[in-house]
Amino acid sequence: MVRIILAFIFSLTCSLAWAESPTYIRAGQVFTGTGDALLPNMVIVVEGERIKSLSPASEVTIPKDANVIDLSTSIVLPGLIDCHTHIDHRADRYDPILQFRDGSFRGAFYAVQNAKVTVEAGFTTIRDLGSDPFLACELRDVINEGAVVGPRIIASGPGISMTGGHGDLNNYAPEVKFEVFPAERGFRIADGVDQVRRTVRAQLKHGVDVVKIHASGGVMSRGNSPGASQFTVEELKAAVYEAHAAGKKIAAHAHGTQAIKNATEAGVDSIEHGSLIDDEGIELMKKHGTWLVADIYNDDYLLGKAIEFKLPQEMIDKEKAIGRLQRENFAKAVKGGVKIAYGTDAGIYPHGDNAKQFFYMVKFGLTPAQSIRSATSDAAELIGRSADLGSISAGKFADVIAVDTNPLSDVTALEKVTFVMKGGTVLKSHK
Repeated sequence: MVRIILAFIFSLTCSLAWAESPTYIRAGQVFTGTGDALLPNMVIVVEGERIKSLSPASEVTIPKDANVIDLSTSIVLPGLIDCHTHIDHRADRYDPILQFRDGSFRGAFYAVQNAKVTVEAGFTTIRDLGSDPFLACELRDVINEGAVVGPRIIASGPGISMTGGHGDLNNYAPEVKFEVFPAERGFRIADGVDQVRRTVRAQLKHGVDVVKIHASGGVMSRGNSPGASQFTVEELKAAVYEAHAAGKKIAAHAHGTQAIKNATEAGVDSIEHGSLIDDEGIELMKKHGTWLVADIYNDDYLLGKAIEFKLPQEMIDKEKAIGRLQRENFAKAVKGGVKIAYGTDAGIYPHGDNAKQFFYMVKFGLTPAQSIRSATSDAAELIGRSADLGSISAGKFADVIAVDTNPLSDVTALEKVTFVMKGGTVLKSHK
């Protein structure tokens, strides 16, 4: 019996020692996520889920029997962060009637698939800003449990809309009744300060990490104009107060010029889209330190492939009117010094193509290094996770990716990620 106990203790000790033994990543060059240059010939030491150190290879002695990952011919970066996604959406399903024909579980099945391709594309963290009610919260939890492969998820509930606004079901005859819709009113639709307060509180009750509110109309909805303001400043302030009182961030969908100003004055943390921002709005966002999350890639997809998938003509016309202006105004915002975080509206185009936006961010004013920081350290600051994410440095989660060519010379290199580690676990390797 004593021998059996001793053997068990020895086995357990060996198992713990193996579990705690560090992994050494030989990196040809490292972009840490916080600077403008590449660091040559570095070693990243990973213990458990986190980075223990980043040091020049000349200063590190790697034990002979160590677990070594050889990325000595690669450029290594922090895991990327997309601050605006819709994880249960599919980019080939635009027909409005599908929302009534599909079962309640279909979006969850799509979300699992979308999560896998997203993390394999190098995006180890996403902020989901509107899926079926609380689907993103549930997916976040099962990914954290290890049951599903996917990125870290900063989850919102459904975007909060006023009656008839972006996010409501519009342009149906009054006698048409929707059984599921009344059940969602407590989470999705709010009119007046009191209802807005209650709706935000109801979402917080169900575990959201971030609140999303629609301050303007939208492109991908029926019966409203992207430039039209939604909610009063007082209603927006009520939403901001409730979110911040709970220690949560709040993002405002805002295409319209006045909607951007209203949401910024109300104190939101980020403006999503920002398509029709003007000089006054730029100055206001700078004054308040408000982040701009502008989805300037998906115009190409919406006016190309999406038409093949029967995107409704109303949505095509709205995108044609707003897409070019959004890119031009993004350039003005960059030049004006607005803080920029990376967000793509993934789900409007196919998940996994998230990195295609880097090219457009550089084309419209950012340097390659700035564009990458917008998806690493800057994005981590926006989502409130700088202590854990956004850079390759001691103490952060070991979220590490690699590409074969220099993204500071050609940022489209990030569209071909060859290695992905999330929390110390390798999820994709070219070896």
